[in-house]
Amino acid sequence: MAAHRAPLTNHHADESACPPDHRHTSTGKPLHPNCPGRSYSQAICTCGTWEFKNSGKGYVDECRKRHLATHPTPAKAPKVLRDLLRLDLP
Repeated sequence: MAAHRAPLTNHHADESACPPDHRHTSTGKPLHPNCPGRSYSQAICTCGTWEFKNSGKGYVDECRKRHLATHPTPAKAPKVLRDLLRLDLP
């Protein structure tokens, strides 16, 4: 079972994605010359039951982390089993 992810993405007012290389001030004003500015941030979990959208990037990130903490972490195989399954090729 893979760990769930909820990547945080930024969006312009027209709902188009704002590329990660576009930097903003803490209020969302653009520092990139061709960017209209961040209107909102969004996170959607791979579990399929949670998504969150808000104008505050920090708030979205905090809620994203809280949601991901509700998912159990995937269990690793016991060390004995991992050692048995390891392929030591010359």
